[in-house]
Amino acid sequence: MESTSTTSAPADAGPGVDWRRVSSLVAGQAAVQGGSFALLIAMNWTAVELGGRGAVTFVILAATLPRALMLLFGGALTDALGPRALLLRATTTRVAVLAAGALITATTDTLWPLIAIALVEGTLLGLTGPASGVLLTRLAPDEHLGRANSLFSMVLRLAPIAGAPFGAWLVTFGGLSSVMVVAAVGCTVWLVCAAHVTHGMGRPERTRGGPSLLHRSGDGFRLLAAHPRLLWMFVACFCLDLTFVWPAEVALPLQAHDKGWGVGSVAVVLAAFSVGALVSAAAGAALAHRIPAFVKQVVTGAGLAVGMAGMALVPSPVALAGVACAVGVFSGLNGPALVTAYQQAVPDGRMGAAMSVFTLSTIGAAPLSLALFSTVSLHLGVTGTWLLCAGLASLSPVAATRALRAPMTKPDTPRAAGRTAPEPAAPTPL
Repeated sequence: MESTSTTSAPADAGPGVDWRRVSSLVAGQAAVQGGSFALLIAMNWTAVELGGRGAVTFVILAATLPRALMLLFGGALTDALGPRALLLRATTTRVAVLAAGALITATTDTLWPLIAIALVEGTLLGLTGPASGVLLTRLAPDEHLGRANSLFSMVLRLAPIAGAPFGAWLVTFGGLSSVMVVAAVGCTVWLVCAAHVTHGMGRPERTRGGPSLLHRSGDGFRLLAAHPRLLWMFVACFCLDLTFVWPAEVALPLQAHDKGWGVGSVAVVLAAFSVGALVSAAAGAALAHRIPAFVKQVVTGAGLAVGMAGMALVPSPVALAGVACAVGVFSGLNGPALVTAYQQAVPDGRMGAAMSVFTLSTIGAAPLSLALFSTVSLHLGVTGTWLLCAGLASLSPVAATRALRAPMTKPDTPRAAGRTAPEPAAPTPL
């Protein structure tokens, strides 16, 4: 079922970055991501009130397990149907589900609606995750893809900062149904923006026969095995995802408690990291195409590892916040650069499958990091385990160096808007 046509961007995008559509993409993602984080906080809080720790565990599992599973099928469907068909249909369904959920939760105080909504939401988010990841590669040529990814990363960093406290406030005064209304509105904004962003992106040509959807769900893993550059870039990203979660979510609060710094120091450190990351992501949006790839991927990766080690050893909360800000600066450049390099190494027509595995690794790294390093900390202690995380993070710039030296096995034809073979003439209806 492999497409014979190249999945390119609309022909009217021209040779440069289609900033009009990129802006629409960023605005839509800001709305839907903010609403999603607000809903996440509200659903977890409501589950705790209804059934305690066991209830919130059920809700989290209902949201995460189908999302992880559907990511693999979402990548295959994106390559087969195109991002427009998948995004518009799935987002329309999300709006309907959230609207129905708002009505149901306004009239009942039971746990089953939360689990049902979490199951459907997780499934739809898994299906659309790879399609959303494909869009920037359609709107920007390779030489400017880093700038577009930097701009997009700013939205991903701001969404939890704005959405989580808003969801906590709204569920306290308006209840879960009001948060679902807000999330539905955010999805509606994204639906309108997605329709604009994907206008003219047709469905890839269908071919008879070929592998089944189930077989194609493993294409992302086969891509890693077949393309060394893609594999090493994936390893570089995964090393950082794996080693950042435990220090931020477990080690930092434990360190602040043990040293008597208070919970306020944790908030200050996380805020300092976010500020540094936002500043460098904004700089990357303007200047990423002028910064050498070695600096963005290797030098900043080494800075991240050194900074993580420094955070484990600093003697005061003020110094910790300063180092965290520097780590954030490195992260704001490094993260989008690694994502961009990964996308640029994907063979034409296989972006959906590649992004499904990439997104799955990000989602899977969090629970793996918490389980692995929490166990190790029982033997090495908090500081020792934090330093171990920093040491493992140093593998990221090593992998990035290997990736830069690996041959580019994809075709040299630019993938940017209007530079590859045109889409089929018939656009995909809603």
